[in-house]
Amino acid sequence: MTTLPSATPTPQSHSPVHGPLRHFFLRFLRRATRRGAVLCSVAGLLLGAHGVAQAAEGQLRIAQQFGIVYLLLNVAQDQKLIEKHGKVAGVDIRVEFVKLSGGAVINDALLAGSIDIAGAGVGPLFTLWDRTRGRQNVKGVASLGNFPYYLVSNNPAVKTIADFTDKDRIALPAVGVSVQSRILQLASAQRWGDPAFNRLDKLQVALPHPDAAAAIIKGGTEITAHFGNPPFQEQELAANPAAHIVLKSYDVLGGPASATVLYATEKFRNDSPKTYRALLDALDEAARFIAAQPEQAADIYLRTHGGNTDRQLLLQVLKNPEVQFQIRPQNTLGLGQFLHRVGALKHQPVALQDYFFDDPRIAGGN
Repeated sequence: MTTLPSATPTPQSHSPVHGPLRHFFLRFLRRATRRGAVLCSVAGLLLGAHGVAQAAEGQLRIAQQFGIVYLLLNVAQDQKLIEKHGKVAGVDIRVEFVKLSGGAVINDALLAGSIDIAGAGVGPLFTLWDRTRGRQNVKGVASLGNFPYYLVSNNPAVKTIADFTDKDRIALPAVGVSVQSRILQLASAQRWGDPAFNRLDKLQVALPHPDAAAAIIKGGTEITAHFGNPPFQEQELAANPAAHIVLKSYDVLGGPASATVLYATEKFRNDSPKTYRALLDALDEAARFIAAQPEQAADIYLRTHGGNTDRQLLLQVLKNPEVQFQIRPQNTLGLGQFLHRVGALKHQPVALQDYFFDDPRIAGGN
C-alpha cells in the first residue's frame, strides 16, 4: 500500500510565526478549515506581524497547499530559483513558505497581509478578485499548470454525481470556495440546471487532501468521496480496490484547465516589481526544469514534502500527457462566467486581463 505524506500542515523554510506559537496557529487553522471559517483578525495577528503596509522589495511570503500541483513552487524552493533571479535584478529576496489548507484560509491570510502570494485554486481567486475590486484589487499572478482533478469514491453505489445520497460525504479543501467545490457546482448545473448548482454543497466536508485520501483508502468513515488532486487521487485508486473515478475536472471544464494558480494584491505587485518579476522568472524556469528532468523533479517533491510517497506513482503523474506544467492560464474564464451567472460573483469576468495581472508570459491565456 502506498504511504500517504504527512497530513500535518508544517510551514516550509522560514515563517513569521516561530516555535510553539506557530504550531498552535497551524492547528487552529486546520480546525478552522474543517469548520469552513477563519477569523481574518487572528490570521493577521499570528501569521504576519508585518501587515500589508510592510510589503517591500526583497520580501516574499508564499502560501501553498498539498499536492504535485504545487511542484513549480517546490522546484523553485529547492533550487533557490527566486533568489537566483532576484540577484540578477539586483535585489536579495528572502523567501518564506508556509503550508496551509483551503482557499478560505489562504484568502484570509492574503487579506490580512500575512502572505504576499497566495497559492490556491482558481475558485478562491475568483472569490477574492470579486470581493476586492476597487480596493485591494487581487488578481492572478501565474498558473501552476494544468492538472486533471478526480472526484474519487469508495462507495460502489456511486457511479455518477446523481448517485450521492444524504449518507455520503464529499471531502475537499473548502466548501463552496475551493476549485473542487466550484467544479462540482458547475457539474451539478450541467446535470440539473443552474438553479440546482449548489445541490451537493450540503454533502461537502472541508478536509486537507492527505486526511481525505487516508479516509478513502481506509474506508469505514463518513467520508465516501474525495475531490482531490495529484498525487492523492492516484494513491486512492492504487491503494483501495473499491476506489473509482466518479468525475473528471477536464470533462466538466471542457478540456485541460489551470485549476491551481498564484495570486496577489495590486499593492504587492506595484511595491515589489523586481520581486514579482523574479517570481515569474523562477516559475518559468521551474516549468522547463520539470519538463526536461522529471526524475529529479520527483525527487524534489519527495524531499520537500517528506513522507514515503511512492516515487513511481509520482513519475506516473508527472509523465501523464494530461499534466502540463506552464505558467500561462488555460481554460479558466468559463468557470468565472458560470459563477457570475449563478450569482456567486457580483462582477462578470469578460477576459483573462480582468482577473490576472498583465504580463507577456500570461497574455494569450484564457
